[in-house]
Amino acid sequence: MLARNRFLLLVVVGGAALAIISLSLQFLNLLPTTPLLEERLFQAADGGVGGAVGKSRKRVFPVPPTQEPNPIAEAYSYCNTPNRTEQAWEGHSPADYKLLSVQVMIRHGDRYPLYYIPKTKRPAIDCTLSTSRKPSHPLLNAFIRHMGQGARGHWESPLGSVPRLPNHSACEMGELTQTGVVQHLRNGQLLHKAYRRHNFPPADWSPRQVWLETTGKSRTLQSGLAFLYGLLPDFDWTKLTVRHQWSTLFCGSACDCPARNRYLEEEQRRQYRLRVSDTELERTYADMARTLGLLTRQLRAANPIDSLLCHLCHGISFPCVPTGDGATGCLTMAQFAVIRRQQLDDEVDRRRVGLYHKYAILAMYPYLNRTASKMERVAKDNEAGRPRRAGGEEVFSLSSAHDVTVAPLLSALGLEEARFPRFAARLVFELWKSPPAAQRQQKKKKAGKGEKANAKDGAVFIRVLYNGEDVTYHTLFCHSHVTRTNQPLCPLKNFLSFVQRDMFRVVSATSYHEACYKRPG
Repeated sequence: MLARNRFLLLVVVGGAALAIISLSLQFLNLLPTTPLLEERLFQAADGGVGGAVGKSRKRVFPVPPTQEPNPIAEAYSYCNTPNRTEQAWEGHSPADYKLLSVQVMIRHGDRYPLYYIPKTKRPAIDCTLSTSRKPSHPLLNAFIRHMGQGARGHWESPLGSVPRLPNHSACEMGELTQTGVVQHLRNGQLLHKAYRRHNFPPADWSPRQVWLETTGKSRTLQSGLAFLYGLLPDFDWTKLTVRHQWSTLFCGSACDCPARNRYLEEEQRRQYRLRVSDTELERTYADMARTLGLLTRQLRAANPIDSLLCHLCHGISFPCVPTGDGATGCLTMAQFAVIRRQQLDDEVDRRRVGLYHKYAILAMYPYLNRTASKMERVAKDNEAGRPRRAGGEEVFSLSSAHDVTVAPLLSALGLEEARFPRFAARLVFELWKSPPAAQRQQKKKKAGKGEKANAKDGAVFIRVLYNGEDVTYHTLFCHSHVTRTNQPLCPLKNFLSFVQRDMFRVVSATSYHEACYKRPG
């Protein structure tokens, strides 16, 4: 008994230490600092940088530490450098449950900065792909060859003219790096390993069953292709159509929403007021501008955190410039930490005020509605005795997006404490079906009479995972479900009710149309 108690103590202490070490990187600047709407947000996307069921419910949001989070340590976790083994809980379910569909939203991988700090040298990064340069991946050469056959695929305009691989020896602004490609080859391969025991996607998948959509930026297109190749190595190009989403919100034909734009403008004003009231931040920007020989407003306009994050992620020294006395002046890690600290403070205030969550609800309803509709169709297609649709339903969907897509999606789901969308972040929706009653009864007899049935015959359930961690019971639609039932997964009906009605309560409405066009006040 004494030995067992010591073991449990070690497990608890070790778990607490790991939670502190792996502190989540909170949301950075998700919104521009001047009043812009979505069409301009597209141009600035990412520029703010701004089997065991018990284990599937593991704590994924660390207990708040007693000390302030370390801005530098959290910035490194944002980089998501692909140099460590990663655990993925995708594909885990009770025994004999069937995986029906998977829908994935990703943020593109590591990219070159979108902004240039005046009077400084740009980071020297090669954006061509080579297995002789780190980080690399066993699938990299095969991926490069396969992209050369992309003309056999089907491409919605204007994606056919977008390069399928990053190809500049001196990276262009916003270009995907080799690190970004490797991040998504790893993501796709993780899901390939997680789902292959479920024969998913089916080996004979039809053109209707696999869906890939992306914005028109090369970094999202290339990230989506790398992810898909990791999941489906040497996939058949002739069966693939790559679809274009013109908005970073993936809102299709339902993008018009005046109330969403109002919440966005109010959130930007809140962000601006908090920033200008931060005297330490103001002094830091002034010091940085003085070092570089710039006006403070010029430095602000250059959004220096974007470029400095690139230096940090790639192990490049922060920029230096010659000074008048023959010496050099350099931007410092301490200055970087001040900017990052203010961004973390902004996240606390953002959650307290709640404007961003209201914006997120209306911004991501169209995507969530499409997700729910796809799941509902797949569930109906798998009902017992129902004839299958020719060619099948969309069982796998991949949406390759930006931080300004993934961040509001997390907020809309109620995952506001989740880790900020790091490079190559992934959010996964899984649809599961319980086994037939006869199969469960047979197992029940083997296990003993005392066992209770946990699900109806052929019931369907949803799991939500963020960066490989099960966050289902942290979502708004399922956070209370675990305390009221002994079912091992969250019923799909909870998610459908949330999307169709419940999510609009926070904006005092019962539908998307009412929420969007209701007069203020």
